[in-house]
Amino acid sequence: MNKAQLIEKVADEVGLTKKDTRKVVDAVTQTIAEALSGGEKITLVNFGTFRVRNRKSRKGRNPQTGEKIQIPAKKVVKFETGKGLREVVK
Repeated sequence: MNKAQLIEKVADEVGLTKKDTRKVVDAVTQTIAEALSGGEKITLVNFGTFRVRNRKSRKGRNPQTGEKIQIPAKKVVKFETGKGLREVVK
């Protein structure tokens, strides 16, 4: 499912126009992104939790040349599923 399909499905569910639903979806994703960039954790009960984790630097290998390289540390977004989502997806 892509963003347009999600907007269409949600619009049908809640009875809003696609234009209004797009604004809501954009606002939700923007708010989640801003909270994560500020170091906050977002918990949606029965769906899951988004959080930022620090990934340590590590040694790697360039697959084309076989040369050993150092992969720098970085921040990554981690999503942990909630109980309700796990039960639906079984």
